[in-house]
Amino acid sequence: MPVVELNGTKINYLQIDSDAGEHAEHLVMVHGLATNMAFWYMRHAAEFAKRYKVTLFDLRGHGRSRVTESGYTPENMSRDLEELLNHLSINKAHFIAHSFGGIVALNFACRSVNRVASLMLVDSHIGAIRKLEKDNTWEYGQKVQQLLHDQGLDISVNEPYFGYRLLATVAHLQKEKVPISDELQELVIPIVGNYGARTAKQWLKLLETTKAEEELMGDDGLTLERLKKLTFPILAVYGERSQAMLTGSHLLEVWPHADFRRVREAGHFFPTTRPAELMQNCEQFWDGALVSDIPKREGDKQRHFRSDRFSERDDGWYFFTREGEHGPYESLDIANNSLSSYIEQAKAG
Repeated sequence: MPVVELNGTKINYLQIDSDAGEHAEHLVMVHGLATNMAFWYMRHAAEFAKRYKVTLFDLRGHGRSRVTESGYTPENMSRDLEELLNHLSINKAHFIAHSFGGIVALNFACRSVNRVASLMLVDSHIGAIRKLEKDNTWEYGQKVQQLLHDQGLDISVNEPYFGYRLLATVAHLQKEKVPISDELQELVIPIVGNYGARTAKQWLKLLETTKAEEELMGDDGLTLERLKKLTFPILAVYGERSQAMLTGSHLLEVWPHADFRRVREAGHFFPTTRPAELMQNCEQFWDGALVSDIPKREGDKQRHFRSDRFSERDDGWYFFTREGEHGPYESLDIANNSLSSYIEQAKAG
């Protein structure tokens, strides 16, 4: 894979030509902390390349990009992104960004708004929004706190940087080969996945030998004033069980032109565990259905997250498509698997 020297570091990147031809629009995919471009490459990139010319890259200090002593503030990492796009002569693109990658993409967008065709923000926690949170109760947090207690981990889910601390702590456990419960593994998939040991080692090196931890947990550079100026099409997708859902709920007030989806029973890393659902949301968004007609419930003045893909009734779970209702199924997992199969069959046929 090619690398390029820019902004005082080396950035590893990959471009995938589009099935739509040389005039296809660009899509830039930004991963989050403690992972790398494989987060998007393994299950999403080839599908998105049917429509766009796809660009993936490793954030500074991640994957095969260089580990530098400093430079890990979201603002500076957005400069990495900007200079990479300049190098690749990408003047304007669609973006999809997960977690901390969304903070990087938003910093870039606030500075270069005319270069963003659209943004799909996936489960990103924003500092300026966190300050608005009058009720910091994370609905699923009590269950997560119990998981941490059962594992013997002294981490509070109410800490502002809970996610970063959890990734670091589990990385230590992975390095020391301490068994981790299945439930806890689901919260930190990149650290315990197929390349978990290698990923954990690299994440710990980043935290222990550089200024990354200090810079990542500082000011993320985003203010309400800057965010409200973003008027390009935005779809925010959040996991129902994710702590970041606290941010998503407040973004409803910040972006009245955007649309919002909630993935039922999903945690922070749902793009890797529920890829078919995410990809279908992407396609609908890019086709314009979600931004041209923002739905409201009759009689409501407030906007809501849409989460009507699945529904539970007395006789079981159902999912919905343009063709109608499908079900009942014995559990949500079975309904989700059936939806994934349905999507794959529709693509094939």
